[in-house]
Amino acid sequence: MILVDQAIWSYKGKRWAHLISDASYEELHAFAESLGLKREMFQQDHYDVHHDLRERAIAQGAKAVDFRVLARALRNAGLRCR
Repeated sequence: MILVDQAIWSYKGKRWAHLISDASYEELHAFAESLGLKREMFQQDHYDVHHDLRERAIAQGAKAVDFRVLARALRNAGLRCR
């Protein structure tokens, strides 16, 4: 399942969220590509998405979750990078 947390992280005048998969990087890359994200935007275990793109991700089926839930899902799936 694709998960996205709240867009609360501020950078360069925009609010950003994290987009992850709780199953595989392949699932995440495919979903990110459907949003128009390039593979080089991948940041070890997630993609950063700005507020507007977060809303598109949710419209396409991503589940909106709290950032704590997102971090736990990454750890439980063995996909968390440090």
